[in-house]
Amino acid sequence: MPMPFSLLADTFEKLERVTARTQMLLYLVELFKKTPPDVIDKVVYFLQGKLWPDWKGLPELGVGEKLLIKAAAIALHVSEHQVEMLAKKLGDIGKAIEYLKREKEKAGRGGPGLLAFIKGAQASSGLTVEKVYETLARIAMAQGEGSREIKLKLLAGLLAEASPKEAKYIARFVEGRLRLGVGDATIMEALAVVYAGSAAKRPIIERAYNLRADLGMIAKILATQGIKALENIKPEVGIPIRPMLAERLNDPVEILKKLGGRALVEYKYDGERAQIHKKGDKIWIFSRRLENITHMYPDVVKMALEGIKAREAIVEGEIVAIDPDTGELRPFQVLMRRRRKHDIHIAMEEIPVAVFLFDTVYVDGSDLTLKPLPERHRRLEEIIVPSETWRLAEGIIVDSPEELEKFFLKAIEDGAEGVMAKAIHERSIYQAGARGWLWIKYKRDYKSEMVDTVDLVVIGAFYGKGRRGGKFGALLMAAYDPETDTFKSVCKVGSGFTDEDLEKLNDMLRPYIRQNKPARVDSQMKPDVWVEPALVAEIIGAELTLSPIHTCCYGWVKPGAGISIRFPRFIRWRPDKSPEDATTTKELYEMYLRQLRRIEEKREASAQPA
Repeated sequence: MPMPFSLLADTFEKLERVTARTQMLLYLVELFKKTPPDVIDKVVYFLQGKLWPDWKGLPELGVGEKLLIKAAAIALHVSEHQVEMLAKKLGDIGKAIEYLKREKEKAGRGGPGLLAFIKGAQASSGLTVEKVYETLARIAMAQGEGSREIKLKLLAGLLAEASPKEAKYIARFVEGRLRLGVGDATIMEALAVVYAGSAAKRPIIERAYNLRADLGMIAKILATQGIKALENIKPEVGIPIRPMLAERLNDPVEILKKLGGRALVEYKYDGERAQIHKKGDKIWIFSRRLENITHMYPDVVKMALEGIKAREAIVEGEIVAIDPDTGELRPFQVLMRRRRKHDIHIAMEEIPVAVFLFDTVYVDGSDLTLKPLPERHRRLEEIIVPSETWRLAEGIIVDSPEELEKFFLKAIEDGAEGVMAKAIHERSIYQAGARGWLWIKYKRDYKSEMVDTVDLVVIGAFYGKGRRGGKFGALLMAAYDPETDTFKSVCKVGSGFTDEDLEKLNDMLRPYIRQNKPARVDSQMKPDVWVEPALVAEIIGAELTLSPIHTCCYGWVKPGAGISIRFPRFIRWRPDKSPEDATTTKELYEMYLRQLRRIEEKREASAQPA
């Protein structure tokens, strides 16, 4: 049976109001139980606020605010000015459309209809999830001459057919404002409960999703074929794998101890991590966030076609900007300038790149994710044809802290931002989508007492004063807690921003501002506005300290206190990282403990007799 879109709209409304993740999970379980297996993928995409995974590189809806207002005016038989003014008053086009549509229904129904309206006993529109999805997909795919009229006609028809509540959420989806605070982890847990019988089965779903980053597709396989089908899933060329992540340490002795006494140590380049897929003469390049960035790097496509001998392969590397005159490595910010260039062929000349490869997870039908790193590295060497701009990352095997430190200093001198130390024992598998002690990054910031920078997520903003009056002047930042799938507050940062950064803040934050605290945000500090976790920034500070008001690692070190950053300073935005890629609460806890040990060691050293 077709699935009424009203079921989805009702769930959206419930999720929007909820503040507890446990309740959010219950609502999703309730929704999935009512969802036919053949439409579960579309329901999952709607929950994610997208029509399809970003990596597919398919068109976005391409409907701006003016076109949405025009479509609403046609659907409601009112003037565009009326829709626009009400939207400004309510601060939400979706609410404006819902209100106008309800008023039209009241006027048309008379007494009984008014009673039904007051009681909220509103009949379903007859729209199905399939029809809404297919219509929105047609809107997105309408390109070229005459596409605006096609988009307008399709959208106006959809809004006209929808109930007031359905129209509100369709408008928000189209506008890109359907942010319900539902994380992938919560969706997977609900899928496990409904289709696998227990939340304990979530790791199986998670591994499958990590190997094929399409949660809608994974949900459909689960719903139609069962959990066994997911247990046997393998990587597929053209579908990105969620990248393996690293922990961080700054002590070579501790690093080697964690890795079993011996490790492969490679340069940590200051570039864009890329997952490169090859199938015959077809190349795909995916970013760390799994965006399809193939079109941005035609030079890398050429390198991959010439430099990968295997017919099918998935390799990982770092794309780094290089100086065209000297061949020296250039910083990440330079590479990001290339991202903003529209004429890519001019950008290729101005900002040439090199690719430094460090792993392979699939070669000619063989899934290598469960193979130890030395075997994966051997296969990488076998299939690579090296060149000046396409080669293996600089690396050596070390078994002493002294060797590691010496290589680290060489990496810094050569323009890298540090090193990656990787386990090479028999258990050194590729942990797709996971962070663990098989890979450890070793970086250092010599300009601060805080040994390393951290990547934190914006969860709120504060209005500025004085010169910053009328715009945001500080941000509330959070770390990610993967155990609870929440973002826990760490610090309020207001320094380090340039005037240009501050001018852009309002526009950057506007799509993510929420009236109420997002469900996945855990914060005692209340900002002027709440922000849906989406934007990641690199932060440095004087030191980590205990705080009674921040929730990161709350109670872990001392009852009634969390971990915060003293004198935090903004370094740069990290558009290459998703919120779930941010520094974790566990990482900050480990950093705090290491800081305590350093302080204690200094005290002991100063107490020793001369």
